[in-house]
Amino acid sequence: MEPRSSGLQRLVREVAKFGTVGVAGIFVNLAVFNLVRSASHLQVVRASIIATVVAIAFNYVGFRYWTYRDREKSGRTKELTLFLFFSAIGLVIENGVLYAATYGFGWDTPLQSNFFKFAGIGVATLFRFWSYRTWVFRVEPSREAESILAAASQSRTEPEPKTQRVP
Repeated sequence: MEPRSSGLQRLVREVAKFGTVGVAGIFVNLAVFNLVRSASHLQVVRASIIATVVAIAFNYVGFRYWTYRDREKSGRTKELTLFLFFSAIGLVIENGVLYAATYGFGWDTPLQSNFFKFAGIGVATLFRFWSYRTWVFRVEPSREAESILAAASQSRTEPEPKTQRVP
């Protein structure tokens, strides 16, 4: 079993790496959002969905090959499917905030749209961090833990030695 401080340090590193990729993803998301809005006549939420999809692709590469590069790599199809599933939920959360602000309250100036896009990203990020680390980029058991588990399962399958009872 590892000391608590080691586990805490690993969590702090993970949060820092997740945050670094996430911040870069926010810049990608907001840049694409504003580019699409200025270059096309798409509605705000549609432009936001396009930007979110581009940021999801960017973030997957950053998470898989940097933040969670030490995590289990078998089952990439399952990993990508789960990543896209949880990212889609994050997309709904993120753009739901923007939709409510734009169509529920009429806050649709470029500044307001960027503010609520950013707020939606923040709320969705909390969900994404939890879901990605819990379901998508799972912790690979250490060799030491594997050997302990193997020894424990072996001891369960071996019959106990017979002892003679003294009357």
